Amino acid sequence: MASFNKVILVGNLTRDPELRYTPSGTAIAKIGLAVNRSWRSETGETREEVTFVDVDAFGKQAETIGQYLRKGRPILVEGRLRMDQWEDKQTGQKRSRLGVVLEVFRFLDSGQGRDTGGAVPPQGGSGYSESQSPRPPAGPQSGPPPEEDDVPF
Repeated sequence: MASFNKVILVGNLTRDPELRYTPSGTAIAKIGLAVNRSWRSETGETREEVTFVDVDAFGKQAETIGQYLRKGRPILVEGRLRMDQWEDKQTGQKRSRLGVVLEVFRFLDSGQGRDTGGAVPPQGGSGYSESQSPRPPAGPQSGPPPEEDDVPF
């Protein structure tokens, strides 16, 4: 049977990224993400629910996250779910935690005027995979203008 494991989340960081390196030099960034959901109850009252998600990023993306993101910044995360299981050393009970392994991310604001000192990340640091091509620059198009029959509606 086929399976599919994909998660797309938009939320705000609950804390500054925790950036560490493995002995082999691979960067690992751990972030907490708060995802909000608002709805109206049957009585018309506005209700809100917050879900907290732990996200792990690896490699160059982890370094970029550690450099440019801070608590409160919004981010879009695409990744996969992963179940971590372990035995609690104090109680001996089996524990588990569902988290997200980051595959692609996008900054949702410029970060101007925040702890980054107004720095804007480099073009390749936004989390796009190398197989994705950036959008062409906006500006005048080359070639003749389209005729009325060529304009799609």
